[in-house]
Amino acid sequence: MTAIAADRPRARLWEQSSRILCVRLDALGDVIMTGPALRALKQSAPDRHITLLTSAAGVHAGRLMPCIDDIWSYEAPWMKGAHTGESAAADRALISRLHQGAFDAAVLFTVYSQNPLPAALMCWLADIPLRVAHCRENPYHLLTDWIPEPEPESYIRHEVRRQLDLVRHLGAEAASERLFLQIPGAAFDNLDDTLGPLRTKIDEAVVIHAGATAASRRYPAEQFAVAADRLALAWEGPIIFTGVESERPLVESIRARINVPTYSLVGRLQLPELAALLSRARVLISNNTGAVHVAAAVGTAVVDLYALTNPQHTPWQVPSRVLFHDVACKFCYKSTCPQEHHDCLRLVTPDEIVSAAVNLLGLSSTSPSEEGLHLVHTRS
Repeated sequence: MTAIAADRPRARLWEQSSRILCVRLDALGDVIMTGPALRALKQSAPDRHITLLTSAAGVHAGRLMPCIDDIWSYEAPWMKGAHTGESAAADRALISRLHQGAFDAAVLFTVYSQNPLPAALMCWLADIPLRVAHCRENPYHLLTDWIPEPEPESYIRHEVRRQLDLVRHLGAEAASERLFLQIPGAAFDNLDDTLGPLRTKIDEAVVIHAGATAASRRYPAEQFAVAADRLALAWEGPIIFTGVESERPLVESIRARINVPTYSLVGRLQLPELAALLSRARVLISNNTGAVHVAAAVGTAVVDLYALTNPQHTPWQVPSRVLFHDVACKFCYKSTCPQEHHDCLRLVTPDEIVSAAVNLLGLSSTSPSEEGLHLVHTRS
């Protein structure tokens, strides 16, 4: 029994909280992986209103989650990559807005390497009466409900499990732990318009997502090309590349090395259309990036080229193959390889990718991933 559950007056306050602010300031994939916990909060009390405070990228995911009633965008100065300038005006404005929101409670979702106290301080200054988070150091009055941080000293959980455990402390149990995105019907219409004649073959497609924000999580372009060439010998369906506009040079450099026709939708899909595409495709082959979690949310099998920067973000509860080469420097949490050899990805061979994809395409048996932390490397 948790401390909150044992304290019945405090537990009742959480149960009676009808307006809850959920803070998840990370990227799109992180918001998707928080979805089951957000849904558990929404469903655990009648007429509960959920507001998500997230990054500009996270907003796109939140719009496809029906459990979220309102979404606010905020580029927090304590988050990596935030472009906040030199003025604190936006931060003061947010505190005022939070106060006007009259929230009953705030749930602060973080990865274990993040400090929740800046967000907790803003919520305290906004007079939000209940505030909960995992926290390593004693937060004193900044959190009304302190969940001591057990990671990574005691164990490491999948990101989805971590957030489900947090809301379970508040009495919010998940009826389903699956990831989810609700794709608007218009997204399928837009996708068909974009695909043109290719739409008749989309149900047999393999999608390749070759980009990733961090250089440490990108599989080498020349090896992607070899894998695509060899996959075409084993599978007759179309091979479609996706990515954002800035990844066009990378994708075109891969396609230029491939000896069979491929298709590019780089820069042509918004998140709803990407989700629609992946929901209809057979398999996604991707670096460890947001596309993996979009695929998991729509139930599509994934070959995940998993750089060993961290262990928490493998595909959640979909058929998957997680490929990497075991290295002594694993779980470095770096955006660029500190050893400069990139061996955790570079030593995964194109043939291993093809074998994994063929397996998931149904040419041999598949099995769903459970929580994904049991990573099995490709070779000793």
